[in-house]
Amino acid sequence: MPASHPDPADWKAPQPATAVTFEMPENACDCHTHIHGDIGDFPYFAGRVYTPMSAYPEEMAALHQKLGITRVVIVTPSVYGADNRASIWGMKARGETARGVAVIDERTTDDDIAAMHKDGMRGVRLNLATSGVADPAVGRARFEAMAARMAGFGWHVQIYTSLDMVVALKDLILKSPVPVVLDHFAGAQAALGVDQAGFKDLLDLLESGRAWVKISGAYRSSASRPDFPDTAPLARAMIAANADRIVWGTDWPHPDSHAKAGVTAFDLRAFQDIDDGMLLNQLPIWAPDAATRRKILTDNPAKLYGF
Repeated sequence: MPASHPDPADWKAPQPATAVTFEMPENACDCHTHIHGDIGDFPYFAGRVYTPMSAYPEEMAALHQKLGITRVVIVTPSVYGADNRASIWGMKARGETARGVAVIDERTTDDDIAAMHKDGMRGVRLNLATSGVADPAVGRARFEAMAARMAGFGWHVQIYTSLDMVVALKDLILKSPVPVVLDHFAGAQAALGVDQAGFKDLLDLLESGRAWVKISGAYRSSASRPDFPDTAPLARAMIAANADRIVWGTDWPHPDSHAKAGVTAFDLRAFQDIDDGMLLNQLPIWAPDAATRRKILTDNPAKLYGF
């Protein structure tokens, strides 16, 4: 059974502590967020690997007001399996400024996908990392099946995985019938730098225009808290490879999905203490040119998500 819910006055989704220090472009978009409703209203998937706190649409709205962000992409987190109701709830609360990325399985019908498209979903997430898929053969089979199915709907396939898996999928991504979006620096690790195995393959994919990368969730690539400055060489290299295929996101509310000794999948976990204002202020370091930042924050999301 899930642990009892702590007093929400004491344990809430994080809000920025640092003011944004550069001018945000009009219609800037946070391209990677999650909504978690109350467990009673939106039950978590029995096969989940962690249990997060709630994170409400009004908390997300407060986050974006502080950051100067207008648009948002809500991604269904792994804890819901293929149940996208919480994400759709969050999208409806936001209105026309929201789009979404769904999770589907073999039970999801074409009618379900069509209905979600009307609700604002524009892609499907293939969550290989959280589900522990490291076998290239399994990853390739799942990607091929998902890309073939999405081709009829005009949706993209978003993949959360390691850089090793990106390399294993490279040939398939280059001939994919749909756009491919790679989460969270495509799994590249800041400590290994731009010469790490597979990074050149990632740059090749960006240069080809066949893949997009979210420079999001820097704390997944770096342990250099609080602002993760060692991600800068990775971000700069990816932007230099193809600024037209880069989008940015917070990964709010920063769930902690890592395995921990003595903590079960059903024990309620606090979110990570991440200052999204501080993280957003890294963007001018990664992209000093305002026109490039406008591409990353506004123009590219508008194209990818259909704003």
